[in-house]
Formats: sequence, structure tokens, C-alpha cells
Amino acid sequence: MFEYTEDQLRSLADEALRHARSIGATDAVVELAENTGLNVNVRKRRVETIEKTRDKSFGVTVYVGKRRGHASSSDFGLAPLRETIDAAFQIARFTAEDECAGLPDADLLARRWRAPDMFHPWDIDADAAIGLACAAEDAAFATSPMVRNSDGASVSAGHGQFLLANSLGFAGGYPYSRHSLSCSPIAQRGREMQRDGWYSADARPERLADAATLGRYAAQRSLARLGARRLPTGRVPVLFESPLAIGLIGHLVQALSGGALYRQSSFLLDSIGQKILPSHVDLIEDPSLAGEPGSAPFDSEGVRTARRRVIDAGVIQGYFLSTYSARKLGMPTTGNAGGSHNLRLRSRRTKPGDDLDAMLRRLGTGLFVTDLMGQGVNYVNGDYSRGAGGYWVENGVIAYPVEEITIAGNLREMYAGIVAIGADEIRRGAKRSGSILIESMAVAGT
Repeated sequence: MFEYTEDQLRSLADEALRHARSIGATDAVVELAENTGLNVNVRKRRVETIEKTRDKSFGVTVYVGKRRGHASSSDFGLAPLRETIDAAFQIARFTAEDECAGLPDADLLARRWRAPDMFHPWDIDADAAIGLACAAEDAAFATSPMVRNSDGASVSAGHGQFLLANSLGFAGGYPYSRHSLSCSPIAQRGREMQRDGWYSADARPERLADAATLGRYAAQRSLARLGARRLPTGRVPVLFESPLAIGLIGHLVQALSGGALYRQSSFLLDSIGQKILPSHVDLIEDPSLAGEPGSAPFDSEGVRTARRRVIDAGVIQGYFLSTYSARKLGMPTTGNAGGSHNLRLRSRRTKPGDDLDAMLRRLGTGLFVTDLMGQGVNYVNGDYSRGAGGYWVENGVIAYPVEEITIAGNLREMYAGIVAIGADEIRRGAKRSGSILIESMAVAGT
């Protein structure tokens, strides 16, 4: 499946670090990565694309004192690797000194670690992938005669491996996989058309959703949007569907990230110890979960990771920091170079029976949001304004679909106004959450 063995990657990394030292580098870090993939897209049983990929990359960062240079290549030959390192060294020689530049402290590096259970090859060829995509789309069309078109269905199988090494003696890497299945049917009634969809993604191919089940569910979502209306302007309680609730976690991560903090472009500056969420809500990071896409024994700098409560009982306990951003802030790194690891937003009040129906009953009368558009989030002051679609709910029951509306608020007020988090958890990437009920937001429609 891969062109290079782990031993071959380690040999290349060792040679790269030796060369960097030989030309005068104070420190260096190298990363070698290799990826293979199959992507298939069909639309109305016609194959639109079949894409097979195989690529590799070599990146090197060279330090000359407090000067830093970076270069990359896709050629693993010894001569091209040395030329790439030479280029990084020349860049470092002519850049300005930065007191925060440099490798992590040696005692923070992961010395003993176990690879996460993230590599599960999918032995699928193009014909089988086309068959799965067609099965999803066929099921969507069979759901109702009003499903008359499709934006297509796709199947993806991806495999990769990497090795990270630096001049402090750290070397580590492991293989991983990520597979997915998606379908986007279009429902039509008269001249009105509505599109929705669904997807499933996992490192293990056997944990992907059944193709026919996924296709039917995607069709039901599209059909449910027919007859959408606009809403009058006002303030109402808002329930975010689980996939969109995960976006609210993403906004929180961005505001608590070192880059935004040291650039002073976050509304959560100097916020450790501040209460941002209600007392019943926690945000937990756990890099050690086997088979989860956000699992990692070390970050992209080799710093060891650990489980922690980023927010405990609503109070911010820490940020998401790399070595550089931590030094800019005068703080220790949190092992988050490259991003967060398996975040879960949870409420201590959530019960096993708090599924979506229960959350709709909790909403009572208000807006259930299932679709968001635009990028209207201002991280400097927390203002939030997005185009939205979903359903108007009355007395805990969906009354009718809505579209062409805008929801607005401020992230501080929205987070503080979280009433409940559902047990209808879903994972998207490295984040997990149930649906989130917010006490009140402004809705602009007709």
C-alpha cells in the first residue's frame, strides 16, 4: 500500500538531520508523509469522477540561532532532500531573529508512546466504490417520486503514514486511514426544489453507515425541506442540530487558540479563570481515544499530549497552544501544535433519553437550525450572524420548514445561554457534541 517502510522513512529522516547539522543548522525538524487514496463520484448512476491518488511530501524547518527557514519537496531522493534542506538554511540565514522561534523544550517531547488505533485499510476497488455510491443514490431515489435529481454520491478511501523527527532526538509516526460515504439528493415539488444530504466518515470502513440507509436518510432530509417559509423578525430560542453544534465548538477553539490570542484577535483574551459556559457544561480534550480521528500521542511538534478539561463547570482552564504561541504568551505549550484532539462538549444534566425528540420538546416553540450559510463570525468581538435554514417548532413538534432567514447574536451571550445539550451526539472530525439549545437569539426574516 505504501512505497516506503517505517525503517526507510527513519533512515531518510536521520540523513536529513545529519545534513542540516553539517551545513550549520542549530536545530532542525523534518516530516515525511505518504498518502494513497481512491475517490469516486456518481450522479444518477453515471460515473462523474474516479480519482486515484498517491503522493508524498518532505518538509524541513531549519533554525540558525533564532532565525527560522522552511522548505518542502515531493521528492524523497537524497539529492533533492539535501537541496531542500539547503534552501531552508538559506532562508533562515536571511530572516529576522525571533526570540520565540525554536524547537520545544526537550523534556516536553513524547519519549514513550503508543500509536493510536487509526489504521484500518479498506480493500476496495473502483467498481466496488461505484456500487456503494450507486446503492446510496438508488435508495434516495426510491424513497419518494419527489426525489427527482441528485448532486451525487461519493465514496472515498484514504490511507497515509508519516514520520516526524527533530534534532533533539525525537522521532515518531504511524499510519492512519480515513474513509467516507456521502449522498446529496434533490427533492422537487412543482417548481420548488430543495437539496440536503448526509455523510458518514470513519477510520474503520465497517463503521461507515449502510449505503442504502444513508441514502434514504439524505432523501428524507431533502423532502422535509419542501414548502419552506420565511419567519417574522424577533427573538426566539434556537436549537442547533448536532453537526452544527460542533461548529459552535469550533468557534470556541478558534477564540482560545494561541495564534488568535497573541495577535489579540480574540474576544477571549486573558480568559483563563473566566466563566464562558454555564456551570453544567464541560469541554474535554482526550487525545488517547482509540480509533478516533483526533487521537494523537504527540502533536505536530512531537510534544506529548494528555487528557484535560479545557473548560470545567463553564470556567476556562486553558488554551490551545503550540510552542511558538505559548512562548509569545509567556505560557507552556499545551501540545496543540496542529490543532485540538478529540474535543467533547457535554452537559452534566444530559440524560440518556435526551434524544432529538426530547430536545425539540425542551425547545417548545422556537427555531430548529439544520443549515448554516456564510462566514459571519467576528472573533475580535464575538459577534455572530449567519444565514440559516431549518424548521419552526411549536409545542415541541416540527410545524414547517423555514429558509432565507438570518440568526444573530454574540458568542459570549450564546455560550452563556446554553440551556441543554442533547444525548444525540455525533462526531464530525475531531469534535463531538449533541444538539445545543440556546435560550434566545435574534432571527431576521420577513
